[in-house]
Amino acid sequence: MGLTIATFLVLFLLIASGGLLLFYREAMLQRISEVINPNPKPKTLLTQFQESGFSIGNVVTHFDSVLPKSQQEVSVVKQRLIRAGYRKESTVRIFNGCKFIIPLLLCAVALVSGLGAISPFFVYTLCLGLGYLAPDFWLGRQIKNRQSKIRRGLPDVLDLLVICIEAGLSLDQGTVRTSEELIHAQPELCDELRVVVLEQRAGRPRQDTWKHLADRTDVDCVRNLVSMLIQAEQFGTSVGKTLRTHSDTLRTQRIQQVEEQAAKTTIKLIFPLVFFIFPSLFLVVLGPAVIIMMDSFKTLFNT
Repeated sequence: MGLTIATFLVLFLLIASGGLLLFYREAMLQRISEVINPNPKPKTLLTQFQESGFSIGNVVTHFDSVLPKSQQEVSVVKQRLIRAGYRKESTVRIFNGCKFIIPLLLCAVALVSGLGAISPFFVYTLCLGLGYLAPDFWLGRQIKNRQSKIRRGLPDVLDLLVICIEAGLSLDQGTVRTSEELIHAQPELCDELRVVVLEQRAGRPRQDTWKHLADRTDVDCVRNLVSMLIQAEQFGTSVGKTLRTHSDTLRTQRIQQVEEQAAKTTIKLIFPLVFFIFPSLFLVVLGPAVIIMMDSFKTLFNT
């Protein structure tokens, strides 16, 4: 047990010292340059941190190359981050770095709190496993929240897009105006529409940009919308009527989902009734009768 703790402390100190050397390399270079070319201007602590580039993202990014990753794994993680709304190139490195740092932090917490003394192998294995999978769980939660917001805000965006098209704007101009007007009400969907506009301005065909929208969001109603828009463009039907029909269909589906959830509540209430409410009712109603019967049987058998 003591050998395990000592080994873990030595490894933790080595990793921490290596991290400090990596993180404060720019600060050391800055100090050397100040010695060579002295600058009389005083610098505060905040200024030194800003000039050294110290941030949580930079700290985590250095641990990106520790875990071996294939190009396919990196592309899958990048696609999931894009679906969650994180499009910067550094987010992939930060995400992979978190999968290395969080297990070490959990092991350190288990060591300091004394939980590791209960069952060292089980506790540290659990900390490593949970720490490694925690970023994936968090990312999956972020993706679901963003997809639900896009699903709820799609009918409102389609209504404004129909108004813009019926006012005389084209589909591309209506998309630009909709993304500008509803940026505060529906920021997630308007952000995706802005990407569509930027791709169209870069020269990509309209069908490809809308297909990319469906792939980025991975929402069923958005995929149906994209397929309807592509079919309307191919067959020359009215885009405004298509969008209005799809918006009405989405609202009808939302009402049906609410009614379905309301109908399921009666079945879901059976379990708390059986396990929590009925036992207390039986105790209150039948408890005095059971006590009286027990007293009656005692007097009967005693006589």
